Amino acid sequence: MTKQELLPEGVDPGKASVARIYDAMLGGEHNFAIDREALAAFTAIDPQVRSLARANRAFLGRAVRFLVDAGVRQFLDLGSGIPTQGNVHEVAQAAAPDARVVYVDNDPVAVAHSASLLADNPGAAIVNGDIRRPADILASPKVREVIDFEQPVAVLMITILHFITEEEQPGDLVAAYRDALPAGSWLALTHATDEDRPDTAAAVGKLYRSKATSPVTARSRDGIARLFDGFDLVEPGLVHVPLWRPDAEDELPDNPREFWVYAGVGRKQ
Repeated sequence: MTKQELLPEGVDPGKASVARIYDAMLGGEHNFAIDREALAAFTAIDPQVRSLARANRAFLGRAVRFLVDAGVRQFLDLGSGIPTQGNVHEVAQAAAPDARVVYVDNDPVAVAHSASLLADNPGAAIVNGDIRRPADILASPKVREVIDFEQPVAVLMITILHFITEEEQPGDLVAAYRDALPAGSWLALTHATDEDRPDTAAAVGKLYRSKATSPVTARSRDGIARLFDGFDLVEPGLVHVPLWRPDAEDELPDNPREFWVYAGVGRKQ
């Protein structure tokens, strides 16, 4: 950490932040030396990590456009991270100006930059909260001000659930949000898998346990699919992230398994 990089309140100078590492992967500027050091170690394990991050971000944009086309006008983005290009409210409101978005994160840098970005947008808000406390998130006055839970809501869990350990019961966590949603609501998620590149997943998991604020728990495809209990997956189902409804101009990878993250979108039954 350099002297010039002043730390916001609540930042642990000894740990890289999941949100800030992802910002660095995407070429953002809201990260610190310790985050870039962690990214360098990640890149040594998987040289295409930046391509994976961009593919994940591109999926988010495609999923939001799909959901807007399906009639969704409310989005709850859990573990939203630091704002960058193609934020959910930008994509959704470009297609439907009446779309409303609530972001949720507990990283001080992510919350501060989100608040600044959204200051003049009445249809979007940021909540400082831990997604592992769904009752608190769902009862938040700011969430309730923006989101009408009598109408369909799309919950976004983009590369966040693999930071939830087995002991924290990710399936129960998703179910708590699902049960608060009316029928016709949606879940979109991406999640790292340990089936395609188990050695890489294990090494990354060890890296995050030692250097970052949250560990990584990659899961099997079946384990990720179970997170959609109570939702009907839409075509093409649960697939490697570049393969979920790619745009016509997207260049598809020769070996999708190199992108060791699954993506899917499901509708509540």
